[in-house]
Amino acid sequence: MSDEQTDTGTGWPQPAGPVRPGGPAGEPDPRPDAPDPDELSPLAPQGPAQPSDDEPAVEPGVEPVDDGATVDLSAVSRSGEPVAGSDGLAEPVGESAAPVVAGRSRWSTAGVMIAALLALLGFTLVVQLKTTSTDPTLGATRQEDLVRILSDLDARENRLQQDIRALEDSQRQLRSGEQGRQAALDEATRRADELGILAGTLPAVGPGLTVQFDAGVKPISANRVLDAVQELRGAGAEAMQISGGDRATVRIIASTYFLDGDNGSLMVEGRRLSGPYTITVIGDPATMRTALNIPGGVVASVRGDGGNVTFGEREVAEVSALHVPIKLEHARPVS
Repeated sequence: MSDEQTDTGTGWPQPAGPVRPGGPAGEPDPRPDAPDPDELSPLAPQGPAQPSDDEPAVEPGVEPVDDGATVDLSAVSRSGEPVAGSDGLAEPVGESAAPVVAGRSRWSTAGVMIAALLALLGFTLVVQLKTTSTDPTLGATRQEDLVRILSDLDARENRLQQDIRALEDSQRQLRSGEQGRQAALDEATRRADELGILAGTLPAVGPGLTVQFDAGVKPISANRVLDAVQELRGAGAEAMQISGGDRATVRIIASTYFLDGDNGSLMVEGRRLSGPYTITVIGDPATMRTALNIPGGVVASVRGDGGNVTFGEREVAEVSALHVPIKLEHARPVS
């Protein structure tokens, strides 16, 4: 055995070297600044760390949060169920809180959009009702006149429906094989007759009306006669002519013009007519008479000037005056 080793009595040699200050094991270190042996022992119980003066004390069951606030972990259910908040309502715990907030925001935006659309619809309805209720023409019309106008509109609709059916029948006949040529000839003849009546080159007969204008304090102006012609055309007049007190008659077509003449006379297509004036028109008598009698219309205007308008219904009205055919210089049919 070497001189640097000693026997410890355990069978293991004790290495030689500097001896730990404090002497043999079990004796305290005589140095005044020596640490406590219990602190150096790994088997010594370690107590809870004491907080410093700069750090707040942490109570048991409370976990510190990054933003400085504390969350009481004892209030969280171990099963993950919502716990009651300070206001008594169940609040979501953990990650389930974010979807609830997003859902509330989404429903709030949808509710605002629906409210805006309903407000816009209500404003539109109010404006429409106000516009309809403030119509001066319909407000001044009597109930009987409204019923008559509605009846005239229904009658005009029925005539238009009949025309549509007639045109559809003509189309079917033209498409048929055996009757195609004859149907085409008949259709061409019928169309030529209609165009001749509209152009004033052919006379016409049918149910209609006579309208006589008698002047009062003011003479019957060309504007009043033109208004009457326009109202009659709008009511379905198919052929018209105007006669003066001297029996001079002029056929009225689309290009007919009216001018005021001397001494209350009327110039029609360059021909002078004297009053009273009588318009003979072919069409539905009731519809045309209603059109002239509307509030603020032709009859009201003439009577307002001191004149008078007289109607006469005819089962067979004859429009015999003819107009010279118009020669077209520029217009050509589309081939």
